[in-house]
Amino acid sequence: MSYIEPSEFVTKMVDSGEQKVYMSTKDTLIRAFMAGAILGLAAVFAITVATKTGSPILGACLFPVGFIMLYLMKFDLLTGVFTLAPLALFDKRPGVTAAGVLRNWGLVFIGNFAGALTTAFFISFILTYGYSTDGGALAAKVSSIGEARTLGYQEHGLGGWITIFIRGMLCNWMVSMGVVGAMISTSAGAKMAAMWMPVMLFFFMGFEHSIVNMFLFPFSMIMGGDFTVYDYLLWNEIPTVLGNLVGGLLLVGLPLYFTHVKTSPVRKIA
Repeated sequence: MSYIEPSEFVTKMVDSGEQKVYMSTKDTLIRAFMAGAILGLAAVFAITVATKTGSPILGACLFPVGFIMLYLMKFDLLTGVFTLAPLALFDKRPGVTAAGVLRNWGLVFIGNFAGALTTAFFISFILTYGYSTDGGALAAKVSSIGEARTLGYQEHGLGGWITIFIRGMLCNWMVSMGVVGAMISTSAGAKMAAMWMPVMLFFFMGFEHSIVNMFLFPFSMIMGGDFTVYDYLLWNEIPTVLGNLVGGLLLVGLPLYFTHVKTSPVRKIA
């Protein structure tokens, strides 16, 4: 049977977290770089589809293609390791420390950012024929998205910052459900279906994903978006990363761990 019971796949989540903490620096960076690059490509693909067809839902339906590809290749996103790596620490796996978890997060962050920036450069170059044209409708669309999701939040002050944080939480609630979805079956088709549904939801709802934004906002700036690196970091990337961390860990990783691994004894009814 291809379906795996929660008590089994949640143990696989803990095993996966332990493997990521122990993974070599080289492999961690390569896998994170590839994940960031592929997710950036998927984002521009989805935006292109939505812009050309006028149908945001169609773009959202197709965006998970990138997520599915990178997870079938065992590449790593920061949002995924936010959820998995700490479970090995909570489970007291031998040799797993808080420093080891932070090291994994730091390397994956660097790799994801490098991959996303590389894709942003490639796409901006081919879209403008080496920066000799303005990039057309797609460039205008991306520029407006970048401005709206930095300066637009800034206009609301603290309320805007907290809004980004909550959008980041909701995003990684769904994305991490996709990560977990890849573990609930031994069938490639079932894995893809389980990953597709929550990732489509987060993209269509406009929730904030730190790695998509590592591509989207630098790309927007290259394409003429009128905001600064400071605006991007303070009014998007930092609260998004923190929201992704809290959402993945508190809404997915720990609930599954404490109810399927650290299960309490059943009640005795007199």
